[in-house]
Amino acid sequence: MGTFREPSVYQESDDGSAYVFDRRGHSVYRLAPGADSAEQLVQIGPEEGRIISASTLDLGAGGRFVVADAPEGRERVQLFENDGTRLGSFRIPGRAAPRLTLGDWVLNGIGSLEFTGRAILINQAESGGLITLYSLNGYPYQTIGLFRATGHESERDLHIALNSGIPLADPATGGYYFVFQGGRPAFRKYDRDGALVFERVVQGPEVDPIANNLPAIWPERTDERGRTLPVVPPNVRTAALDQRGNLWIALSVPYLYVYNPDGEKIRTVQLEAAGLVLPSSLHFPDETRLLVAPGCYEFTVW
Repeated sequence: MGTFREPSVYQESDDGSAYVFDRRGHSVYRLAPGADSAEQLVQIGPEEGRIISASTLDLGAGGRFVVADAPEGRERVQLFENDGTRLGSFRIPGRAAPRLTLGDWVLNGIGSLEFTGRAILINQAESGGLITLYSLNGYPYQTIGLFRATGHESERDLHIALNSGIPLADPATGGYYFVFQGGRPAFRKYDRDGALVFERVVQGPEVDPIANNLPAIWPERTDERGRTLPVVPPNVRTAALDQRGNLWIALSVPYLYVYNPDGEKIRTVQLEAAGLVLPSSLHFPDETRLLVAPGCYEFTVW
């Protein structure tokens, strides 16, 4: 798959077609089963039906997919048919203000959306909750999860950054997970009505030195609009649920922790290809395979 400049999402639809989001190329590609080359479905551009300053893609049922981008700094979600035909779009109110970044990757907020096929999950902390559910026409109809205590409640931007993370839908139960990325790694499980089932702190010898040495005073930076923001590096890169309902969490160090549906850690995994892989996305098309970007690698799950 040498066509791509920076493949940051690699997923597979029900018919076996592979979809690749090339973040640096501002493009979406599809590789049909048996095809020799990838077809470009979505190209660069600020207009509707194209993407610019895009941060992620997520597949739904039937190969429909959504892409989050930010033309002129305004966050937008676009819905596409499996052949790249634009079906609709909506804007997130306000201007894009990424809170957690790794290099120039936006890891949370609109950059970590999930598409269930019927709803779009976004970590929009400014709404006062951890997960906001949007209809496909852009109507926010449910908010799930209260902020965790951080000790920095009087510092709004820092408090939000430490409550930023990855929303996940659990198709087996109809419930949700939320994985905190900034500050002390942790995750929560919610039922289909949004009630908290449990919270677990992510612990282990690979991540404990980072989590146990969080700063009391966080450094700051000035963004392009002159706004002073806290610098909160992510301790979690990405997360996903496999077909058995296990939660896989990719840490900022080259390890993944795997938790069963009861919240118990069952495995510690390293992914090795040309070298150790630091995932930007994880996708489980079936019970035996894991697709990983960057690199567009496929691993066997056992």
